[in-house]
Amino acid sequence: MEIIATDAAPKAIGPYSQAIKSGKILYTSGQIALDPATGNLVEGDFAAQVHRVFENLKAVLAAAGANFSSVAKATVYLTDLANFATLNEIYASYFGNTKPARSTVGVAQLPKGALVEIDLIAIL
Repeated sequence: MEIIATDAAPKAIGPYSQAIKSGKILYTSGQIALDPATGNLVEGDFAAQVHRVFENLKAVLAAAGANFSSVAKATVYLTDLANFATLNEIYASYFGNTKPARSTVGVAQLPKGALVEIDLIAIL
């Protein structure tokens, strides 16, 4: 296994790696809307948080030589399922014609008060 890390995404806020490469599979840790420069949650609404999460994931994927077309599975955690339609719109803008398998889970709470968290599995 190989640890994947980049300064272009937020540092881990616990005892975990940004991603792990095992053979041709990349497992990203869940990303919340942390600004990589400050480590703080981005300001703004749900949409702003989703965009930041995808930019963080894009950086982690790139550090492993991958991109969104490499993603086979996504898991999304939402604190409010009323945001599902907004999530889908933004999600589609990052994945385009690529449509990985996905699970979306409603949760009571996320770290630092985030509204959304997403983790990915990609094939390298």
